[in-house]
Amino acid sequence: MADPTPVIDDLRAESEELDLLVAELSPEQWALATPAPGWTVAHQIAHLAWTDHSSVLAVTDHEAFSREVEKALAAPGDFVDEGAEEGARKPPERLLADWRAGRTALEEALRAAPDGARFPWYGPPMSTASMATARLMETWAHGMDVADALGVERTPTDRLRHIVRLGVRTRDFAFGVHGMPVPFEEFRVELTAPSGELWTHGPEDAADRVTGPALDFCLLVTQRAHRSDLALRAAGPDADRWLDIAQAFAGPPGKGRQAKGDAP
Repeated sequence: MADPTPVIDDLRAESEELDLLVAELSPEQWALATPAPGWTVAHQIAHLAWTDHSSVLAVTDHEAFSREVEKALAAPGDFVDEGAEEGARKPPERLLADWRAGRTALEEALRAAPDGARFPWYGPPMSTASMATARLMETWAHGMDVADALGVERTPTDRLRHIVRLGVRTRDFAFGVHGMPVPFEEFRVELTAPSGELWTHGPEDAADRVTGPALDFCLLVTQRAHRSDLALRAAGPDADRWLDIAQAFAGPPGKGRQAKGDAP
């Protein structure tokens, strides 16, 4: 059973790094458009706060979380945007305070969870480590959107290892959600970490392989960049198809981002 402490620690560090980016923003900066259509910086932080709240319910109050799932099923195409819109209407200082309180509550709930616990979610149930990994992935991805809006270059860290692992583990989900046959054989994934370490997943003799920078892989599986703008390489037809459809987040297939050359 994986010890969830390292990923919970890294989730906290990722959140604190994003907090430093937004803590002193002016009202005009909170209203800046991000790469997500219709979403400002405020929408991005509001979405994180909303999802943290849902995660706390999933960990601590299954009945209340079930009611949230019912709301989502009643409006599957709108509930995420509506949650972000509601939070984005708050004054920035209130939104920031709510986000901080929610992520602290989630951290405490995850650290207090019993060994072997599994929590309901909008997709399959998740372990403590999986819940923390999913929150880290979202925090990093939405943080990239915020940084893009502010014109800030973020320095990648080896916290990306958790997103890499999630991206690899969601390979079959990505094929399935696109209605495509799931490859029977495992792939070999070899990625260079920000620290220069080589991260590997899958058998060494796998016929299908993916190689490149870990940062680019994370940008791909969170759909923060188009494949053609990344230095990832695929060997084998199934691995090549995967790089076109990869997504590490639950829900229907994302639209992804335009290639830089195709942007208006």
